[in-house]
Amino acid sequence: MAATLQNGMNLTEGPLAKKLLLFAMPILMGNVLQSLNGTINAIWVGNYLGESAFAATSNANNIMFFLLSLVFGVSMASTILVGQRIGAKDEAGAKRVVGASALFYVLLSLVIAAAGLLLSTQILRWMQTPDDSMGYALAYLRITFLGIPFMFFFNFVMTVLRGAGDAKTPFYFLLMSAVLDIALNPLLIFGLGPIPRMETAGSALAAVIAQGVSLVAFILYLYRKKHPLRLTRADRGYVRLDPQIIKLLVRKGIPMGLQMLIVSTSAIATVALVNGFGSAATAAFGAAMQISGYVQMPAMAIGGAVSAVAAQNVGAGKWERVHRTTWIGCIFNLGMTGLLVALIYAWNEPILHIFLKDEAAIRIGANINHITLWAYILFGITFVVSGVVRSTGAVMIPLLTTFLALWCFRIPLAYYLGSAYGLDAVWWSFPIGFMCGLLLSVMYYLWGNWRKSSMILNSPASQKAPAS
Repeated sequence: MAATLQNGMNLTEGPLAKKLLLFAMPILMGNVLQSLNGTINAIWVGNYLGESAFAATSNANNIMFFLLSLVFGVSMASTILVGQRIGAKDEAGAKRVVGASALFYVLLSLVIAAAGLLLSTQILRWMQTPDDSMGYALAYLRITFLGIPFMFFFNFVMTVLRGAGDAKTPFYFLLMSAVLDIALNPLLIFGLGPIPRMETAGSALAAVIAQGVSLVAFILYLYRKKHPLRLTRADRGYVRLDPQIIKLLVRKGIPMGLQMLIVSTSAIATVALVNGFGSAATAAFGAAMQISGYVQMPAMAIGGAVSAVAAQNVGAGKWERVHRTTWIGCIFNLGMTGLLVALIYAWNEPILHIFLKDEAAIRIGANINHITLWAYILFGITFVVSGVVRSTGAVMIPLLTTFLALWCFRIPLAYYLGSAYGLDAVWWSFPIGFMCGLLLSVMYYLWGNWRKSSMILNSPASQKAPAS
């Protein structure tokens, strides 16, 4: 297993704070990169193809977010499983996870791609896509579904490497994908020479090509470098639907995916409430959410990093390092998120002017930021604590905590405050909801039985690849 650790970081030994920071930074830069890529692509479509095309891609992207929410959970389960096996110095177990997970991802992606291609029109009708956007949306969605296998497997390979302690290599190939996507978008949207004008279909095809090329380059790189977790001919017996691993991926992954769905549906409910206060309020809230999306990135990167770090230490049985990971992650979140919040408070209205021109909307947006931004520090601490808890495979209580904080506290409170006291009061539901989530998460961390949860494989570390 020493060879494996040379390709990544041994997160079970050495200075924990330094290793956690070095591990989190590529994840953070990758998150920023993906957001900027999406923003640039949206600018091409929105500014040059019109509102109908922009609405079409927005509808299609909502479907992709739903699918990626479910895959997020399965990928997190894979990260934890690989991390635990690495921490236990169980190379056979790690390869067993890689083989079963790879086959699972391939089959899942092919089923979803086929179903999506067959049902694209019906899905868009269910979403009540406007007639003037239907053509754009259908072309965009069909090509996006064709690219699902590339998207899912690219995500899987990144997951395996992060579980093995390597966050830098996935970032390099994520950078390759983003650069290709940005370069191909205008070329395929508008056409050039023999390349026809494809409009929204061109934007979708740019993403598919970028991810496909980057995935192939990624895999070739891993085999050229002889990464210890690559599957060779001798390991082909691991490529099977291992019942125990598939059960763990589904049983642990679905609740983590549902957490993302709870978050996204709560955002939709809040948008529906704000829409009732007029277009200025809707525009202001949209701009504030764009800003808060960047504020949340450090917490999400640190949360993902602590899950991988803690998983390796759970596998190694080093619980003292698991708990130190929690506190160091919380301190990093306080510093990084706190700095971003302070900067935005200092330049609140100038930043809002990037998104808004209407002075009434800017005033509303400034008020939203004043009331809510500091509370994202609480969100970050919750995300870190939940990330450590998930590293053992304890997923049901974090799911319940998210549901309670959002759908039993924040959303009902937002509707009550908006009805009783007006628009300005709605924003107080954010810090109150974040505080509820933090209290519930910390209580479970301190007094819950998450340490007894298990994703340990039954087979011994000495297990060889089964005969194919």
